[in-house]
Amino acid sequence: MKRSVHSCASRGATLVCAMFFAIVLIPSLARAAQNLLKNGDFTAGSEDQPDVWRTEAWIQKPESFETHWHSPSASSDGELEVNNLEANDGRWTQSLTLGPGWYEMSVEIRTEKVGDTETGASISVMEDGIMSADIHGTADWQRVSLYLKVGGQGADVDVALRVGGFGSLNTGRAFFRKASLIKIDAPPPKATPTFDLGSIRQQALPEPKGRPHSMVLTFIALILTAIVGWRVFGADEVVAVAKTGAAKDLGTAKKKAGRAARR
Repeated sequence: MKRSVHSCASRGATLVCAMFFAIVLIPSLARAAQNLLKNGDFTAGSEDQPDVWRTEAWIQKPESFETHWHSPSASSDGELEVNNLEANDGRWTQSLTLGPGWYEMSVEIRTEKVGDTETGASISVMEDGIMSADIHGTADWQRVSLYLKVGGQGADVDVALRVGGFGSLNTGRAFFRKASLIKIDAPPPKATPTFDLGSIRQQALPEPKGRPHSMVLTFIALILTAIVGWRVFGADEVVAVAKTGAAKDLGTAKKKAGRAARR
């Protein structure tokens, strides 16, 4: 009897623990793994346009690049396609607002005849050099990723699925599926590539000429020069005006004296 009671108590404790895990931990894990990209599986859309995503290119001509949305079917996932018919930087993009923290951005890519010399097919942020490993040639599906740190109060970013890059135009076709952007605590050890968005944007700002203290000293010197100049040239001007006035008074007095003598 005691063994039966102990067994029931043990099963009851296990059940309580399982319920606690299901109620508390599983939702938190789900939130942590939430895909922040909207329509990242490319299931929603109409005709040749997926919801939320938009197309862009360095050369905006129909003969230079094509984009297509392949809606999901029973045998395949939804896909986005970029086909650069001429050397170009063609892409699908989505704008997002991210809070501070670390993010993992990834997508599966398949390529056809993407040039080997310039930037290939990748997932990237439309900032200087923020991109995953890029895929060239003709290659089967493979997943690429990057890790992005957002600081301060957060940031607005544009995520791009692209063939080519800034100043590195390329030709070829790429297909993208299962795109995701997930907030994480930190990148795995030795993960690459990693980027600090705040540092990149800070480096892109124009640098002021001269050091701060030298600029202050220069400003003070200019103020002193102006004060001294005003006093020197202002005093000389007062003296000149006084002399001019005295000369006029003397001339007037001489004229009056001459008139009185003639009388």
